[in-house]
Amino acid sequence: MHIERTPVLIIGGGLTGLSAAAFLAWHGVPSVLIERHADISAHPKARAINPRSTELFRSIGMEQTVYANRSPIADNTDLVHVETLAGRERVRMPRSTGDEISALSPSEWALIDQNRLEYLLRDRARDAGCDIRYHTELTSFAPDEDGITVETLDRSTQERRTVRAEYVIASDGGRSRVRELLGVPQTGPGTLSNLVSFFFTADLTEALRGRSIIACYVNNPSVRGTFMPLDNDRRWVFNVSYDAEGGEKPEEFTPERCTELIRLGIGVPDLPVKIDTTDPLPWEIAARVAERLRVGRVLLAGDAAHVMPPTGAFGASTGIQDAHNLAWKLALVLNGTAGPELLESYHTERHPVARLMMEQSMLRFRVREGEDYADVAAAMLDELSMAFGYHYQWGAFVAAPSRRQPTSAADQPPVEDPHRPTAAPGHRAPHVPLLRGREEISILDLFSRSFVLLASSEAEPWAVAARSVADELGLDVEVVRIAPDGELQDPGGTWEAAYGVRPSGAVLVRPDGFVAWRSEGGAGAVGPEAELRDALRTLLARGPEAAA
Repeated sequence: MHIERTPVLIIGGGLTGLSAAAFLAWHGVPSVLIERHADISAHPKARAINPRSTELFRSIGMEQTVYANRSPIADNTDLVHVETLAGRERVRMPRSTGDEISALSPSEWALIDQNRLEYLLRDRARDAGCDIRYHTELTSFAPDEDGITVETLDRSTQERRTVRAEYVIASDGGRSRVRELLGVPQTGPGTLSNLVSFFFTADLTEALRGRSIIACYVNNPSVRGTFMPLDNDRRWVFNVSYDAEGGEKPEEFTPERCTELIRLGIGVPDLPVKIDTTDPLPWEIAARVAERLRVGRVLLAGDAAHVMPPTGAFGASTGIQDAHNLAWKLALVLNGTAGPELLESYHTERHPVARLMMEQSMLRFRVREGEDYADVAAAMLDELSMAFGYHYQWGAFVAAPSRRQPTSAADQPPVEDPHRPTAAPGHRAPHVPLLRGREEISILDLFSRSFVLLASSEAEPWAVAARSVADELGLDVEVVRIAPDGELQDPGGTWEAAYGVRPSGAVLVRPDGFVAWRSEGGAGAVGPEAELRDALRTLLARGPEAAA
């Protein structure tokens, strides 16, 4: 029997799986991706990618491609909760302004239909050599200490294949078969609502009353659902809740019934409507997080790891960020630079974030279901704190000895004010404008494939130590001096304060733009080289004997 071999097998070809393929390829890791559906869905699904995720696409050179393919609603601004679109507006959800975002990041929100983004990621991954197989399903799954053996079936040709992978990324959706086979339980509120989605054409100009709608949440005694514009003109999608427990079925949504529900949601009884969908798409709103994101050589990501209500635009971005967190770590483990226990940091870092995102989505869902905004506003974090403010309490970084260790899966990460970042280990490296010659760049543009040591004007001993230790450990570390005579200049004079260092200090930043280690100024008694060596061996899960 012929056995195909791959470093990484990705199971599930939605947004998270395709992101993982693209990020792995950026780090030089080949992969095979299988997806049971015949192609990318025609449904737009998620339509907003937050600025943190856009930063990650920027880091692999995809940001401008994403912006160039934005949805027709990309410039819309309003998230509204209403009784009917033509009637009373209950609340308008707060949104950050462009100026607020630009103070924190060179990137911005990308309102792009999920299926369009998936096409872009698929092209990028295929061009980089990823083997993507549609209409291919998992038939058996056998993990062991050295890898995972997977049997697959091509549903078009009935061809069966055996794939042997060193690691598996399970991104096979909210009903993940891999998660079920591994016996990983989930916690959370569970299924919240069953819905069907259908497309329609209608002129809603009068009901809109000049509003620039991203999404309109309707809640009245006759219908609960969400209107979203497709072409910013007359084509719309309506996601309608139905009573599955009471026996309602998706096939009961005939064109006549869909028309009636649209009119009830718009609040115009005789509205001319053309139903464009012949087969409404059923789906569910749920809130669950897997108790473990890593089981041996299997890593759960995206909806396989966490599902949350589509209120707040957290789900898609959380999956993209899962994939990015995994890619650079898998690359280091597969090339032998890091020990396999580096992958445990994927769980300890991303699991609390998943819980945070789920809980914040639930607060917004309560407003969708009719609760007063004032009743949940105090517990609701703003969108910029959710994008840029969360940080890791433990994981692949070296923090102060006083940093506590994890005590339970229910622990939640603190969220700092992104306008007052600390740049402490485990925190996102803050945006600072710098000059490279006459070119203005963001400091974030330095963080991509390798670790980066940021050294200030008097930190040459750290730079020398970093080059020596990186060579010893076989690790790619780029050393960048930010000083009047350095590779980069800081015209605003803000980088040292933003990163919490003095002129003799240095900061080590991971490929994903999170701080790995920091010396505020001057080495301790052991000296720069020994301190950096210990720090890198710790975060790479390598013991003291790990010199190359």
